[in-house]
Amino acid sequence: MQVEGFFEGLGQVLGRAIRFVVDVLSGALGAVADAFDDFLRGLASAIGMDVSIFSIILLIIGLLFLYNGVRSLLRRSIIGGVIWLFLGLVVMGWLIR
Repeated sequence: MQVEGFFEGLGQVLGRAIRFVVDVLSGALGAVADAFDDFLRGLASAIGMDVSIFSIILLIIGLLFLYNGVRSLLRRSIIGGVIWLFLGLVVMGWLIR
């Protein structure tokens, strides 16, 4: 009988420890997710675009086009730089309300 009580107590202690770790990780990951969500909402409202996965992907593509345009201009490739900048501005223009 005492052995059963010992293992029951040991199981409860182990269960509480696991529950504590899960609660701490859940709270930390929830805080990170909330911070990321707030960041995306702030970014979207500052730019004037909707918060959706499609808009975020278009934003990344537009920024990459602009980056390639600036790199082309720095390498003295004027025509390529103008084309990349134009494409980047077109994509960014679609996003901004």
